[in-house]
Amino acid sequence: METVVESPLQFSPQAVQEIRRLMDEPGFDKNNFLRIGVKGGGCSGLSYILCFDKRQESDQIFESNELTFIMNPSHGIYLSGMEVHWEDGLNARGFRFNNP
Repeated sequence: METVVESPLQFSPQAVQEIRRLMDEPGFDKNNFLRIGVKGGGCSGLSYILCFDKRQESDQIFESNELTFIMNPSHGIYLSGMEVHWEDGLNARGFRFNNP
């Protein structure tokens, strides 16, 4: 049995709706999980990761706003308190990471 850990971050209702829409697309691999994380590089420091991916042995499973996702536990320090939001406006469309 998998242990689900309380999430260090939250998803806005709009982000949950868009992620579920993507997961309902034809051809979506149901073996993939939503992955949230960070990666280093470049002169701006860390970049956020939001993608669908296979679970690695070191990943933890989290749940937030009835959405299950995976994350490398070492990324939690960078994502704690963050909200993932979906914008669908004329001048901006995409996921926005609000980190306090």
